[in-house]
Amino acid sequence: MRQKYIIVVTVLAGVFTVAVGFWALLAAGSFADFIDFPPENEHLLHDVGAFQLGLGATLLLATAWADGLAVALAGFFVANTAHTVNHATDLDLGGRDSDWVLLGILSILVAAALVLRLGQLGYVVGRVGTAASAVWAPFLRQKTIAITTYKRDGTPSTSPISIAVDGEHAYVRTWHTAWKAKRLRRNPNVLIAPSTGKGRPTGPAVPATARLLDGAEALRARRLIAAKYPLLQAVTVPLGHRLMRVRTLHYELTASEEIDAVLH
Repeated sequence: MRQKYIIVVTVLAGVFTVAVGFWALLAAGSFADFIDFPPENEHLLHDVGAFQLGLGATLLLATAWADGLAVALAGFFVANTAHTVNHATDLDLGGRDSDWVLLGILSILVAAALVLRLGQLGYVVGRVGTAASAVWAPFLRQKTIAITTYKRDGTPSTSPISIAVDGEHAYVRTWHTAWKAKRLRRNPNVLIAPSTGKGRPTGPAVPATARLLDGAEALRARRLIAAKYPLLQAVTVPLGHRLMRVRTLHYELTASEEIDAVLH
């Protein structure tokens, strides 16, 4: 049902935009008459700006978001919402009072479709890898995991962290003075589980072993994590680490089940 709603709204929004675009291009006179604006009008320039905002947002999002449908919905939402504001504030320049209401309803429908689509993606808008085993498959689109590390006396300590999966391994990062980094230096064994953003587990835990990476391996892990989280891990976290003057550490996680399979 949700998928049908997303597709229907996307098709309607696309057909509406293409039809209006062709009408304005091929029959500018009748289009100007229909919207009740003179051929040269300040409001039309405002609308050009609104559509340019939408195109620019689409291009920028396309560099970070991996899902084409989410990019299209978000770009259209930006353009159409700016267009709605134009019609609401430019009533003294022409047009009908109902225009901004109809456009606003369309923005609401598209916003709802965008939220549903992001939910289908697990709110992960970046690029995800592929899982070579069933162990890592549940973590491909998982936004946050709860990672459990162990204190010197064996007491577990759990905290939320981002994760990226590629092939037979998963990758996480932290900073060198974090308590989890200190615990991992003593004991590389961990438990990871899908979780909420605050670290509350929402699925079964997987035992794994963490290996600190450096050089080309660390760079690859950084790129994988940044690609999955284009805003959080490509911009916000690196900036925060620089401001904190800490060193970023990257770890490769190998599931214990996979280690047992190799040994036996």
